[in-house]
Amino acid sequence: MRFYIVDVFAEGPYAGNPLAVLVLDRDVSADEMQRIAREVGFSETTFVAPSPREDGSWPVRVFTPDLEIPFAGHPSLGTAFVVREVLGDPSEVISLSMGVGIIPVQVGPDGLLTMRQNQPQFGEFVEPDVVASVLSVEAGDLRGDLPIQWASTGLPCYCVPTATLDALGRMHVDHPQFKRFFGELGHDKCNLLAFVELPDGSLRARCFMDDTGFAEDPATGSANGDLAACLLHHGRGNGRLEYIVDQGVEMGRPSRLFVSASVDGTTYDIRVGGHCRLVARGEWA
Repeated sequence: MRFYIVDVFAEGPYAGNPLAVLVLDRDVSADEMQRIAREVGFSETTFVAPSPREDGSWPVRVFTPDLEIPFAGHPSLGTAFVVREVLGDPSEVISLSMGVGIIPVQVGPDGLLTMRQNQPQFGEFVEPDVVASVLSVEAGDLRGDLPIQWASTGLPCYCVPTATLDALGRMHVDHPQFKRFFGELGHDKCNLLAFVELPDGSLRARCFMDDTGFAEDPATGSANGDLAACLLHHGRGNGRLEYIVDQGVEMGRPSRLFVSASVDGTTYDIRVGGHCRLVARGEWA
């Protein structure tokens, strides 16, 4: 199998979120895919068919080092980049067939790849002091004017409004409390996306997880789609939002995500985009 390493949401070399994309040339079992993802060791690894289906969509499977997941943001963009630049699909919209259904990825004239995420679902609220203890800060470090709520456009997270950049920078996961927190809520795959709204209208974000070997993700398209949906759901932007998110700064992997979102009644249009850079290619032995 050919493989490609792509940095996603990257504005420069060795930035953004790294992704391994393997192009299938034989039948590969789910067990082998899982073992390959563990061998690669990135937060996600994708496996894409060498050709599209009759409807033009490309079958894609996504694995973390621990398990298969139905969708994730940076794997969608990175895989679409390989489909276009390596596998030669000239379409302006690359259609990926994933566990949550068809994910369309728009290719812009400047190389910006933008995915349209599924309609959001909204769930329970959590008290600030509970989340603050998980992230090793005080409840006063979180904002009180926006709720902490579960949301999902394919992969769920809790969106955590943070008061200051200083508080955001001090956050780190208390893993025993993290496991207890999600265990009590009944979630086995969920992230915490903490964010700060800056005076220029942009956001700074950090995404915390409990995957093997990963306490934090440098760029998270799915969670930022969840956040955009939450902001609209709670009345921000008068039904329309457009902003830039900088993530991964504290990790030394600066990432930039371009978010546009709107809601009309109960119908949401959530789009998250970024640039991709090919880092390496080779043959999986």
